[in-house]
Amino acid sequence: MTTVYIISAPSGSGKSTLVEKVRHIVPRLEFSISYTTRPPRGAEVNGREYFFVSRDEFREMIERHEFLEHAEVFGNYYGTARRFLQEAEAKGNDLLLDIDVQGAEQIKRTLPQAVSIFILPPDRKTLEVRLRHRSLDAEEVIQRRLFTASREIENYAKYDYILINDRLEESTDALKAILLAERLKCLGVSQSTDDSNTLIQAERCLLANVQGRIQPILASFVAAAAPGGR
Repeated sequence: MTTVYIISAPSGSGKSTLVEKVRHIVPRLEFSISYTTRPPRGAEVNGREYFFVSRDEFREMIERHEFLEHAEVFGNYYGTARRFLQEAEAKGNDLLLDIDVQGAEQIKRTLPQAVSIFILPPDRKTLEVRLRHRSLDAEEVIQRRLFTASREIENYAKYDYILINDRLEESTDALKAILLAERLKCLGVSQSTDDSNTLIQAERCLLANVQGRIQPILASFVAAAAPGGR
């Protein structure tokens, strides 16, 4: 049985880096490369980071019902092709989807059993530093992304797991544990000591177990939005 994992995060939270790392260390894991109408950035390559298509091509794919989900973000379309799920199921592999909160809601309506993971930055200041470090966007775009992030994180309670991406190595281990723990639950086999440790590590990231850590992060975005805040 194929398990579908949904991963969402505000832009600049380090989601892409985490996804890239776990793709190489978790076996039998397919990755869905999204389609988008935005132009490539920097060294991005068609078919590696995204499939870059025209707006007309994207609309034609919508009409042919080729997407599991699609949404418009910052003036560009993004979508997940249905074929990736079909290919994963044919191979008996799991599928990892890197999509925004709009797409996640669509997927959960279609596949309610999908496992959802939301990645948070440790605070707003760290997110802003990461966005500026990328040096890809104008100031206006950075501010828009920060504003959008403050709205996106309000959806955290809709996700099964919350991963606070403070230290990359620890976050990678935690994401790996979540993916493997859900696989173990599906298999229902007797657990070794390593399996038990994986389950324990994953449980630490369950929504109910991280509420106390989330509140200061939310507060940092609220404070920045207040008059005179930064």
